[in-house]
Amino acid sequence: MCGILCSFALHPGDQDETYSTLIARLREANQLRGPDSNKSHLVAVGQSTPSDHLLVSFYASVLHLRGDHVVPQPHIGEGGNILCWNGEIFDGIDVAPEQNDGALLFSLLQSTDSNRVPDVLKRVEGPYAFIYYHRHSNRLFFGRDPLGRRSLLIHKPTPDLPCFILTSVSAPIVTEGHGGRFKFEEVPAENLSSLDVDNVSSLELASFDSKLQSVARSSAGSALEFVTPERINRDTPPPDHPLPWEIPSSVVDEFIDQLERSVILRVRDIPKPPMPTTSASTPPSRVAVLFSGGIDCTILAFLAHRHVPLEEPIDLLNVAFENPRSLAAQKTTKPAPKKAKGKKKIGKDAPGQDINEQEHKVSEHGDRDKGDEVPSRDGDPTYMVPDRVTGLEEVEELRRLCPGRTWNFVHIDVTYEESTRERPKIEALMYPSRTIMDLSLSLALYFASRGIGSLRPTLTAPPQPYTSPARVLLSGLGSDELLGGYARHRHAFQRAGWEGLIDELQLDLTRLPTRNLGRDDRVISSNAKETRYPFLSLSLVAHLARLPVHLKLDPRVPEGTGDKALLRLAAARLGLEGAAGRKKRAMQFGSRSARMEGGAETRRGDNVLAV
Repeated sequence: MCGILCSFALHPGDQDETYSTLIARLREANQLRGPDSNKSHLVAVGQSTPSDHLLVSFYASVLHLRGDHVVPQPHIGEGGNILCWNGEIFDGIDVAPEQNDGALLFSLLQSTDSNRVPDVLKRVEGPYAFIYYHRHSNRLFFGRDPLGRRSLLIHKPTPDLPCFILTSVSAPIVTEGHGGRFKFEEVPAENLSSLDVDNVSSLELASFDSKLQSVARSSAGSALEFVTPERINRDTPPPDHPLPWEIPSSVVDEFIDQLERSVILRVRDIPKPPMPTTSASTPPSRVAVLFSGGIDCTILAFLAHRHVPLEEPIDLLNVAFENPRSLAAQKTTKPAPKKAKGKKKIGKDAPGQDINEQEHKVSEHGDRDKGDEVPSRDGDPTYMVPDRVTGLEEVEELRRLCPGRTWNFVHIDVTYEESTRERPKIEALMYPSRTIMDLSLSLALYFASRGIGSLRPTLTAPPQPYTSPARVLLSGLGSDELLGGYARHRHAFQRAGWEGLIDELQLDLTRLPTRNLGRDDRVISSNAKETRYPFLSLSLVAHLARLPVHLKLDPRVPEGTGDKALLRLAAARLGLEGAAGRKKRAMQFGSRSARMEGGAETRRGDNVLAV
């Protein structure tokens, strides 16, 4: 993980005080992403005479997660080529454990001409954003991986701020006014981009885009697995196809194998974090899981356990917010009648259910805020939110199935005062994402990834302060989009049958780069942590996209069984019976990071925040 930044003023003398302040702030913001090394490099490019030289600044910080030593950036070659790399190569190009993948990629790029840059990058499976200057052609290449798993923002020259900027993250100055001078937007993930910097300073603003080109990731007829996400299989099932618990065992086993391989590639060869341990006999955690107790994160934790050395703890980061609105509602609402308890069965012995049974009303983003019942547990009720309850239940299942493993269940309790105090910083990090839902999700991700909380042997025991040293965080994001976990998938089936459901799944996959991933990267990485998404390996995405839809989910049966049916069967096969029956709950509602102020329940999540 790194922070990368490239900038230049379009015309000489345009570096006014505001521009200089912005660049300084952007360097500070990018340095938070990579505390192990940071440096800058200034190069004169493009023009015929020294007085007309365009001065381009490159900057990069480094979070050391690959290789046996820290490799500073930017990478600079003898011929003047420059690479700023923020990514990981997990597949496609072999990287030895002692190698730095950025340095390896730079050597491959330097060995080819500028027209073949896409041919090098199409071999890379992994999250990335990059900036590459090819000296001989005076071309600047930049882009993100096909799923947009790493952030890269662009500011194109405007009359108020005639400069060009590429940066991993924005800075607080952007949200402080300045008459709309700063217009950052996310770099599209569909293609790479190229800027011809010859004579850029002589251009008028209206002509700047003529030098900015979209570059196809691959030539026609080449392999596309790491170039673009596979499209969803449009085969529909026959009317009498089996119920979801009759999905063939071979399909379940192949899915487990594919997911486990993705986990292996993301937890192996992680350098030990540079943090002293509290006990000389206990090594520090290198891997943590963003953990709500749901099926997605639990199966990732279980598979990580198989491939992380047994003597190392794995941290389970569970965040809960003090939510004044929710707490006030609990005081005035009568307890709901207790429901009969019974474990949901997943498998061939599961009882038949009416395939026309309708689920209860749920918002598009899984909001069950009003109907959630939080079981009574010992401990501070302020933080006994739904995700805390399911997390505590599920860690017990992991402890039972994984003897010898230390699971650090980290209670991350966020006071209302603290979340309010940190909100301006978080809004700046998530920018240009600006909706109410963006904020509620970003709050949860920021505090969870920070990893500052406590360990408690029991809920009534005094908390022991603990900060997770793990720099790699596993996230279950992507499973709902790929396996049909949202209420809107069921609604699409009810409206338009299997074809409508396939259309909705395709829409989710297509818009992944623009909805979540860039924003999440900007927020989480500010804590010098790297998120890894095993469900979003392009190899696994391709495997699941090729499967007929009825082998992944079945909206004919109730929620908690038919949604993500393939994942539920996989969890049951691994012995995770509790996780296999968990219903979907959106992170912002499970952690109570949403709707903290009175009256907020009337505001739509897609409303834009006030400036």
